Amino acid sequence: MSVKNNKLKVGISIGDPNGIGIEVILKTLQNKEILDFFTPIIFASTKLISHQKNIFGLNSIYFQGIFKPEEAIPGKINVVNLWKDNISVQFGSPTNESTKIAKASLLAALNALKQDTIDVLVTAPINREAMQTQGFNYFGHTDFLENQLGEKSLLLLKNNDLKIAFATFNLPISKVPEMLSKELIKKQIKALHTTLIQDFCIERPKIAVLGLNPHAGDHGLLGNEELSYIEPAIKESFDRGILAFGPYSADSFFTPTIYSSFDAILAMYHDQGLIPFKTLSYEYGVNYTGGLSVIHTEPNHGTAYSIAGQGIADPKSFEQAIFDAIKIYKTRNEYIDLKSNMLQKAKIEGIDISVDEDLPEEGEL
Repeated sequence: MSVKNNKLKVGISIGDPNGIGIEVILKTLQNKEILDFFTPIIFASTKLISHQKNIFGLNSIYFQGIFKPEEAIPGKINVVNLWKDNISVQFGSPTNESTKIAKASLLAALNALKQDTIDVLVTAPINREAMQTQGFNYFGHTDFLENQLGEKSLLLLKNNDLKIAFATFNLPISKVPEMLSKELIKKQIKALHTTLIQDFCIERPKIAVLGLNPHAGDHGLLGNEELSYIEPAIKESFDRGILAFGPYSADSFFTPTIYSSFDAILAMYHDQGLIPFKTLSYEYGVNYTGGLSVIHTEPNHGTAYSIAGQGIADPKSFEQAIFDAIKIYKTRNEYIDLKSNMLQKAKIEGIDISVDEDLPEEGEL
């Protein structure tokens, strides 16, 4: 697709319909002017979308029912009808029916993404525990996409001025030290470096790496992990041309004057990155699955069963997830075009250059 002359097709999976997913989707799309920027394709059913539209009094929304994403009409909200039956919506908790709906929507959206009938995927929240009762044996969308695409990803939490990636994620805290290693940290630093260049157009990204222990180990007084493998991983990455610095103590790092000096941060484990990120940017935060051949984003909140059905859910994070997906898609394609043009010019002129920003690992030289 030419992103200059065509609106991107944004595929949307609805998550658990008993949560706030459909509400924030509809609130995002209720402004007709938003359809000037992209073509939304929701994987659900017109009956379900109409039902929740009426519940929330969003009478200004009109949508087009279709049977496959190829039929999507620009300038319209398109709903791919995946089923014909009425759905019993029970706001506030997952049911077998709502979980099956969430799974069906996600699988259909992923299939469209694989077949290039949508350009990017934006997912509404699912209930991971309930999904596992339906054979969805993943911790979330990131693990699922990795498995289905056979690729390794990098979870990146982002807002306008803060980006946090992870060395480990969704692990019991007791398992984190045994999973960490110098090679893993180097790999994640490199993946983050590549993502920042190709997806965010940051030519020479500066990456801050957090320590594992309080006060980053305090020179071995509070743990040896920093000395054993975190510091060596940072040094070797820096020696190979990546601007990686640290390790920094997480307890004092997240002040604007410090974290804003870097383009991104690598945290060692889930809560080390999630707690400050959600504190600083809950409304506008977005989860981006970097490192994949496709573009996937999701809002930085869950199903929010406690407020589901009340009409008070804030759509800002979901709206931001859509526009981030579009921007990343365009940035990556411009980057690919630039690399291709550079390589073609080098071939024509007989210049032997490398335009790949990826750095070889030991043994590859």
